[in-house]
Amino acid sequence: MKADTKMHTVMPRVDTSDMEFTEKLVSLDRVTKVVKGGKNMHFRALVVVGDGKGHVGVGLGKAREVPEAIRKAGVSAKKSVISVVFKDKTIPHESFSKFGAARVLLKPAPPGTGVIAGGGVRAVVEAAGVRDILTKSLGCANPVNVTRATILALANLRDFKESIKRRKGPQGDEEI
Repeated sequence: MKADTKMHTVMPRVDTSDMEFTEKLVSLDRVTKVVKGGKNMHFRALVVVGDGKGHVGVGLGKAREVPEAIRKAGVSAKKSVISVVFKDKTIPHESFSKFGAARVLLKPAPPGTGVIAGGGVRAVVEAAGVRDILTKSLGCANPVNVTRATILALANLRDFKESIKRRKGPQGDEEI
């Protein structure tokens, strides 16, 4: 199975003005730049936002203070919200995606399995509202690339009935 490296279709922009999001801080890093006068220290925050009903976004923020970096990351995440397709409380089919050197495999699971995931993948799928899923993170463990690969995998999920209608064209309105 080949890894997806881009979104297959253009995702419509989600209106986030009336949604209630929960924010989860995935990683917080201290970044130091060495310059002539000494060292410049900054903070980089990676935040996942989601409403638990099929909308999730990831954002990265950088600032000189921690709270400001987290705030910027939250604002960035709300701008990049995508919609996720569900089948019951799991995903409709298997998805494998790649971002940078990080590769993420998402598989549907039977009811009662729970979220079998770690790190950035767990934060993204829980924020989206997926209750039963099996995941495996392959390649690098960089949280930024892993969360973006997970978002890419969730964005490429398609509903079975919707795909059939799209293939049949405008006359494909019969009952499936």
